[in-house]
Amino acid sequence: MSIKFLHTSDWHIGRTLYGKRRFAEFENFFAWLVETVKENSIDVLLVAGDIFDNATPSNRAQEIYYDLLHQAAASKCRHIVIIGGNHDSPTFLDAPKSLLKSLNVHVVGSITPDTPEDEVLVLSDEQNLPEAIVCAVPYLRDRDIRTAIPGESIKDKGKNLIEGIRRHYQRVGQVAEEKRRTLNVDVPIVGMGHLFAAGGKVEDGDGVRELYVGSLAHVSGGIFPKCFDYVALGHLHIPQRVGQQETIRYCGSPLPMGFGEAGQQKVVCMVEFEGTAPSVTQIEIPVFQELKLLKGNWNDISQGIADLKAAGKNVWLDVVYDSAEVRASLRNDLEQEIDNSKIEILRVKNNRNIGVKPPDLGNEGKLPELEPNEIFKQCLEAHQVPDEQICDLRDAHKEILASIVEQDTMSV
Repeated sequence: MSIKFLHTSDWHIGRTLYGKRRFAEFENFFAWLVETVKENSIDVLLVAGDIFDNATPSNRAQEIYYDLLHQAAASKCRHIVIIGGNHDSPTFLDAPKSLLKSLNVHVVGSITPDTPEDEVLVLSDEQNLPEAIVCAVPYLRDRDIRTAIPGESIKDKGKNLIEGIRRHYQRVGQVAEEKRRTLNVDVPIVGMGHLFAAGGKVEDGDGVRELYVGSLAHVSGGIFPKCFDYVALGHLHIPQRVGQQETIRYCGSPLPMGFGEAGQQKVVCMVEFEGTAPSVTQIEIPVFQELKLLKGNWNDISQGIADLKAAGKNVWLDVVYDSAEVRASLRNDLEQEIDNSKIEILRVKNNRNIGVKPPDLGNEGKLPELEPNEIFKQCLEAHQVPDEQICDLRDAHKEILASIVEQDTMSV
């Protein structure tokens, strides 16, 4: 018996880039995804979390999401399995799950700690015979897997989080194995998850949030039950294997989330099973909007723009001016350089000005361009906080941010 899965994740529908809306890119990607499903005769589409970029997606983001599900369900793809990520609202994702199930779209936005069997899906073929078991484990929130202990250290909290994650996967794996024994059919078991694997690669500015306080809950591939024939992961945006294991993978995000990912080849993973033996193939995703970082002195930047204009490129630019020469009219000069071209500048960063005086974050509208961690870092530097205090302050700051995100995701 053979069956084909397509593993994708981290769509982040609704994400903007320095205020620029990206709905056209999402629509183009989903049109490509549906065609890829058809061309490769995909049986099951796996979406490993972070469907939306935030807990309260706009009407346009929702429209794109449901249109994709409708088109994918109308193709020959028999099943779509979606889990919630840390950016998603569990209640929002779960709300239409009963309706979507009629289209063979299975949504698991959050866990039910006392009933792990709710995360174990037996998928059937066209003859209604079992063809696969999917352990659809969503992002595991702190409160789902760990009981807070007064006076607990950050290190102990991290250890308890990892143990809670491992314990939950073991329970789900046991349910899956029992179901396979009951079915008496040798079908593959596929695990899903949205988490941060130890040693995972990230890019600056990619929007990947630390999931837990102190960065301690980075799990190893050893937490997954041995019965999992393939593990489809989400959260990290760079395609990569976990611990060099072919069958435990991140497929990465389909679009570059920031200019740090601009040159990165995006992929989805096609996993074909013959019995329970998987074969993994990466399918490259086309570039729907070119991004480019130009950094250097004025001559470097001007020449870079001239080359792009000569090539007729439709490109979004992030310009970093890095020179000892003061250029007060930098933005105007750049606008003149891109005149009569398809080039659009999304951000200009003048490192020369930053070196002269602290950036005016409030009055110049630069605050939205910085991540909270970068703002906090600048505050620590501005107040000359001693090195021995910085580590604890950063952990406290991450804990506050985590609690805010947690409240946001539960407010929908």
